[in-house]
Amino acid sequence: MESDIIHGLKNGDAESFKTLVEKYQDRIRNVCYSFTRNREDAEDVAQEVFIEVYHSIRNFRGDAKLATWINRIAINRSLDMIRMRQRKKRFAPLRSLFSHEDTPVDPPAPLSNMPDHSLEQEERARILHQAVNTLVENQRIAITLSKYQDYGNAEIAEIMGITISAVVSLLHRAKKNLHHRLYKYYKKNL
Repeated sequence: MESDIIHGLKNGDAESFKTLVEKYQDRIRNVCYSFTRNREDAEDVAQEVFIEVYHSIRNFRGDAKLATWINRIAINRSLDMIRMRQRKKRFAPLRSLFSHEDTPVDPPAPLSNMPDHSLEQEERARILHQAVNTLVENQRIAITLSKYQDYGNAEIAEIMGITISAVVSLLHRAKKNLHHRLYKYYKKNL
């Protein structure tokens, strides 16, 4: 079935594109959300991912599974969104100096839609997410795919284009760095 979708996409078949989107949209949206932590941004990035897939399907060589290739695109686009957000934050004070209008600040997105989550759980999740965001990019990608998306080491290796032993090493260093950062945070704040 995957080969039929790829063949159809390469021939510009709209039905194949619709099938692709229906098959992968939830997974891609979740991958994007696990990096952006904002529902609207995840939706926007997911749409960009499918547009990129449509436009660059001819470059797909089949060295990896289609899902892996799409995941790589989703991760790269999500990281691009994060970098863009960080640049905007860095230059916000300068923009406000030269701007005559007030720039509204977006409120933070809720961490959960489930009403039974306590504020304490949300606070812990926020602290953990902040700590994950301080990791170097490869560690952040590996830990996000492993812990937020439940991918196995072999799948992470394929998505990231590295060896399984490199994934194990990245996850070990990421966990060690998270432990160190969270220990320092809780020691300081408790």
